Amino acid sequence: MHADLLIRQIGQLVTCRRDKPGPIIGESLNHLEIIENGAVACDQGTIVAVGTTEDVEREIDADCATIDAKGQVVTPGLIDPHTHPVFAATRETEFEMRNLGKSYMEIAKAGGGIRNSVRKLREAPKETLFENGKKYLDMMMQYGTTTIEAKSGYGLSTESEIKQLEVIEMLADNHPMDVVPTFLGAHEIPDEFRDNKAGYIDLLINEMIPTVAERKLATFSDIFCEKDVFEIDDSERIQTAAKEHGFKLKFHADEIVGIGGAELAAKLGAVSADHLDDISDNGISAMAHAGTIAVLLPGTVHFLDMRKRPPARKMIERGVPVALATDFNPGSSATVSLQMIMNLAAVMLKMTAAEITNCVTINSACALDIDGRVGSIETGKQADFVIWNADNIKQMPYLYGCNLVDKVVKNGRLAN
Repeated sequence: MHADLLIRQIGQLVTCRRDKPGPIIGESLNHLEIIENGAVACDQGTIVAVGTTEDVEREIDADCATIDAKGQVVTPGLIDPHTHPVFAATRETEFEMRNLGKSYMEIAKAGGGIRNSVRKLREAPKETLFENGKKYLDMMMQYGTTTIEAKSGYGLSTESEIKQLEVIEMLADNHPMDVVPTFLGAHEIPDEFRDNKAGYIDLLINEMIPTVAERKLATFSDIFCEKDVFEIDDSERIQTAAKEHGFKLKFHADEIVGIGGAELAAKLGAVSADHLDDISDNGISAMAHAGTIAVLLPGTVHFLDMRKRPPARKMIERGVPVALATDFNPGSSATVSLQMIMNLAAVMLKMTAAEITNCVTINSACALDIDGRVGSIETGKQADFVIWNADNIKQMPYLYGCNLVDKVVKNGRLAN
């Protein structure tokens, strides 16, 4: 068998393979297939052999490029299914204001928060937004992330949302990272519509959604379903229109005040509902029944110093599919590192190393509906791997505040 790259002598090859399609749930989430003294071979960006070093070397030609993992851990490339990486400026001043006692919602109502980012993005040229986004994607890949979802939502006008989505498309075309685009026009009410929310909803439904759909600039439609922003009736109307235009659905749901966003996401067949810090028991049941994936964002809870946190253990026990993400953005989660999220998931959400690993690989791929292509190490899939400076998988969430990545392989080529 021909191969152009072999990674051999892997101490623990963690495949994240499943027994059946779809996300891993319940007790199965705590299982990992680990191949000792493993090897993986790829050819032209596709995995062609997985097994022990002895078995894989027997299968492939002897003349391919080789990486000796020297007993280290290898996992699939990490997948971040919730990010906002295209923005014009950081918001460290607001970060300090919160540390001095102002709440996130107080800052937002005073004109800060998302609307602050909107004003700056509207003024910024595409070239600036692209260079900023590229810088953050470079940083993400250095920490082991090989695929992300990227949201708009800092334009809040047809012209500026299109501009942001076009920059996301430019990043997808000009960076090794795989980028899945999401339209988040329903992120906030912009300044010019503060006294006319109904008018902004009409703009979303009658102009923005059809334009983005026609230009094929996004795969998903997302919404900030939250008290005093887009309430349940607003969210159902907007997301129903998006679904009718062919978008798959995501929700920012039950983050600050539980208003039934999880239930609505399940009702509309959303691929995921994200945040869920104030989800109800009915919301958990609805998501479990619908198979809607809970994308948990402990980095946001940490960064905003929130008292509520998503009930990960209860969700897992009741069969809700779970994934993990950074929520990287300038206002409420300023981290590019899924490694940091892995530690927070262990400490804050009481998840095991196996659960966490599945939730940043195969389940995150499911949250983007791309698990047929990435998220696990098996023949036929894209050759995205991380070689870790770790002796075993349990060290990954344990060692924090440092970058454990030794090498990243993206599409069968060294990326760092």
